[in-house]
Amino acid sequence: MPRTTVAIQIPRFGSPEVMEEREIPLPDPGPGELHLKVGASGINFADLLQRVGLYGKVPDLPYAPGFEVAGEVVRVGPDVEGWKEGDRAVALLRFGGYAKDVIVHTEQTFPYPESLTPAEAAGIPVVFLTAWVCLFETGHARKGDTALVLGAGGGVGTAAVQLAVDRGLRVFGTAGNAGKRTFVVEELGAEACFDSRGAWGDELLATLGGNPGLDIALDPVGGPATKAIRGLLNPLGRVVFYGMSEAMPGRKRSWPKAALARFRTGSIHPLSLVVPNQGVFGVHLLYLKEKEAIMRPALEEIFQGVADGRWKPIMDRTFPLDQDGAVEAHRFLHDRKNLGKVVLEAPA
Repeated sequence: MPRTTVAIQIPRFGSPEVMEEREIPLPDPGPGELHLKVGASGINFADLLQRVGLYGKVPDLPYAPGFEVAGEVVRVGPDVEGWKEGDRAVALLRFGGYAKDVIVHTEQTFPYPESLTPAEAAGIPVVFLTAWVCLFETGHARKGDTALVLGAGGGVGTAAVQLAVDRGLRVFGTAGNAGKRTFVVEELGAEACFDSRGAWGDELLATLGGNPGLDIALDPVGGPATKAIRGLLNPLGRVVFYGMSEAMPGRKRSWPKAALARFRTGSIHPLSLVVPNQGVFGVHLLYLKEKEAIMRPALEEIFQGVADGRWKPIMDRTFPLDQDGAVEAHRFLHDRKNLGKVVLEAPA
C-alpha cells in the first residue's frame, strides 16, 4: 500500500484560516535522498506572503509552505553516504515543510548540534542564512562598520544583530515595542534600538553625532524606511533589501495597500547611486542558483557558532504541527507579536 503523510496546505489564498490539513502521497526516497520524520518546522514571514498570494512564484495550489525542518532520518535512499536511520538532521526545502514527513536530497540536509532541540534547530537555517548572506556575502560587512538592522526583534533581525556584534560591527536596530528594543540592546548587544513607529532616523542621526554614518543597513520593510536609510548612508554605504513587510500590514491581501507600499518605497535609478557612492542589493535565498554552494559552509559555521555559545536561536514560542497550530502561528506573526522565531513542533 502506498505511503502517505499529513501536510498543512494552502488550498486558496486568504487569511490564516484557509490552511487545511490533508493526507498526501509520500514517495520512497530516491538516489541521494532521505526520508525525515519531521520534529519541527520553521515559520517565516514569507510563508504568510505565500498564503495571501503576494509571494511571487509558488507551486500550484494546493501546496504546503515551509522552507526548513528538523527531524530524524527514517529511511535512506540508494547511493546515500554519511547518513543512517536514526540520525538527526536539518533540511532546507523550497516548499513543503509544514508536514509530518518530507523526502529531501542529502545536498539539502545538515547535521545539527546535540545541544539543540528539534524546535531550536528548525529555527536557525533560514533566519541565520538570510542574515549571513545580507551581511557578509552581499553587504561585505567588516569589523568597525556601522550597521542598522530594521526589524531587529524578528527572526532574521535577532540573528543579524548577533552576527554583526560578533564580527565587531557597531550595531543599531529598530523594533516595534519596548520589550523587543530592550532585548535587542541588553541581550543581543546592539548599541541602541529605536522605535520603528517613531522618528528613528532622526534619533539614529543624533546618536551618530549629526552626520550620516551607516555603512550597511538591512531592510525587510520597504516604504518610507528605505528612503530614510539612503539619507543615513556613508559614502560606499550599502542597503540590503530582503523583503517588504509594509506591503502586508494585515492578515489578508490588499492590492491597494501593496501598491501603496511599492509606491512609497520609490524607484532607485542607477545614476542616483553614483554621486553619493551608494550600493543597493536584494537577497532571496530561493534564487541563489549557482551561488547556492555558499550556504553549506555558512550554515556549518553558524551551527558551530551556536554549539560554541557565540550565537543562539532566539525562540519566541512553538505551536503544534497541525492545522490549528499553523493557523494560530500565522495569526501570531501577523500581529507582530514575536520576539525571534516561531516554530511548529510535532508532539514528542
